[in-house]
This record gives sequence, structure tokens and C-alpha cells, in this order.
Amino acid sequence: MPNTSNYAEKWQPELLEIIIQETLTSPFVTSNVRWLDAKTFHFTQMSTSGYKNHSRNGGWNAGEYVQTDVPYTLTHDRDIEFLVDKADVDETNATASIKNISETFVKTQSAPEKDALLFSKVAQTALALDGYHSSTAASGFTKANVFDKLKAMIGAGKLRRYKAKGALICYVASFVMDLLEASDKFTRKIEMTQIAEGGLGLETRITDIDGVPIMEVIDDERFYDRFDWEPEDGGFAPAAAAYVLTKDTVPVSGKTYYTKSGDSYSAVASPSADDIGEYYEKTAGSHKINVLIASPLTTKLVPKIASIYGFAPGAHTKGDGWLYQNRDLSDVFTFPNGKDGKIDSVYVDVDTVEYGA
Repeated sequence: MPNTSNYAEKWQPELLEIIIQETLTSPFVTSNVRWLDAKTFHFTQMSTSGYKNHSRNGGWNAGEYVQTDVPYTLTHDRDIEFLVDKADVDETNATASIKNISETFVKTQSAPEKDALLFSKVAQTALALDGYHSSTAASGFTKANVFDKLKAMIGAGKLRRYKAKGALICYVASFVMDLLEASDKFTRKIEMTQIAEGGLGLETRITDIDGVPIMEVIDDERFYDRFDWEPEDGGFAPAAAAYVLTKDTVPVSGKTYYTKSGDSYSAVASPSADDIGEYYEKTAGSHKINVLIASPLTTKLVPKIASIYGFAPGAHTKGDGWLYQNRDLSDVFTFPNGKDGKIDSVYVDVDTVEYGA
């Protein structure tokens, strides 16, 4: 990574304000878990059978209960380190300090990634459930229909159970909030509030429908249903659609293959084993999220390790400077309900446009 410290003779010691929307998903963070080993925690799921008709001739109806101990394993294990050379600290009037680097990293990388992880994990869960997802082009939302669409989404399936408990949160893209604000059917007040505790997080618009908070996601780069967690420059990015040379030595029946001509790809309906040539398979791209709904009762962002270390010059062997290290092991899980063991507390509506396609 190139050295980007500014060696101007006169340099303001204060950083420019970081104008970014800080984490929006803090209601979902929990530390109330029972750990089994380094990356796994324990969740107990129970269900019971119901009443049966009583007989006055005596006797009781036998019921059944099922208790299942389910281990959940964390997989989102991330780390980074920065070395700040002693000369950089002197020559930039201490702007290139561990304190400033840590503050900038947390605001611009760590906090947005927490949101991206939760949004994408919840979206993937909802996309796998019948009745808990939809796909709508951005142009499909209008000020005339946005209120009705949101009411339908927060009332989909069994979400009304969580709505009745006051335990749903609905996140929307900025254009959806714009339309809701212009809607003639919507009479509630839309207020500006700062979700982040302290810092310089952008204020966001928040309102409610039927008691469900509706929260705007301004920084939409974190509002996708899938992410690439290993882009070249680190951090995260929407997963892009791509064509990959297939590893199938013989075309498999039912799969769609593509051939390449120049920079374009064409689908091949059903190539047979006798068709010799290079074939490609298409990987799915992500989609922007329009609306995402979840309950903090059943969706949890679970932190396991949040390690931050600072080493003075001479206290490490990386070089002549201050060393900052940050590791975060966490993950997001949506648990089934306690009635029938099904997941029924999430919903997502995504754009029809595939990223990178």
C-alpha cells in the first residue's frame, strides 16, 4: 500500500469530519450466548404438542415435547493491521496517529461492514423462504403505492406476530423513504434522528407504520443481498455477476452453460457430451435491497472476538513505529420461532437488476 501521509510543512492536526452513516443495526447485537468452543455457541429450541379432548372416563392424553440443542458456528473472521512509522507521526503533526487511524477505520470500515453483514445474511435467509421475499424494480415503487406496499410487506406471513409485540424493524432505501414522504396516504411524521451513539454519523430519517419503525439506509453500498468479502483493496463490495470457465469435463444435463465470443457470452441450451469446446457458468450477482424487515427477538449479530491492540515502537518487530491491530470474529443468525421451529420473522424486497450483469 503506498504511503499517503501528507508531508506539508504546516498541517492541521484535526481530521476532516467523516460524513458517513454509522451502524444502523445495533438493536440486533447480543452477547447473551453460551459458548461451546472457539467459534460455536449453543441455542436450545423447544416445541410441544397441543391439547387433546379430555375423556371423563378417566385418563390423560399424553403429549410430546421436543428439545433440540443446536450449535451455531461463527464464520465471519476479519482482521487488519496498520504500521505508523515514527517519522510519519512527526512530519504530519501527529495526524497519522494510531488514534486517528483507529477512529477512521471503525467509522468507515468496521461499522458499515457490521450493517452489510446483517443486511445480507437476513436477505439470504428471507430469499430462501416462501412468502417472505419479493423483487421489485425501483420504478415499481411510486408515491401512490409505496405506503400500501410497505404495509403489505410488514404484514406478510407471520410477521404480524412480531409486529404485535413491537419487535419488528424495517429498513428502506432512500428512494423508498422519499416516496413515502411524498405519499398522500401516509400521514405520520417523518423525523430526522441520529442512530449512532456519538460520533459524526449522518442523521437518518425514521418514521413508523402500524408501530413498526421505518428506518432509512442512506449509505446504500451496504444495502445489498450478497457481498464479496475479499475485494482486492480489502473491506467488502457487492458480489458481481461473472462468467467462470466450467470445471465440468462433461456437460451436466439441466445446467445452463455459456460460450464466449469476444466480450459477450451466449447461453447454450443443452450441450451434449459430444459437444467439444470451452463452456462457462454464470455466477449470481447481488441485488440492491429496497426493503428489509427483521425482528431483534430472533435475528442476532453475535460477536465473539473484538480484539484491538496498540504497540509502541520497540514493543514489536514490524518496524520503527506504532502498530495497530484489529480482529473481529462475529456472525449473524436468524433463529426459528418457538412454536413450530420455522423461520418467519424476516422479509426482503430486492431490485430486479443484478449487480455486474
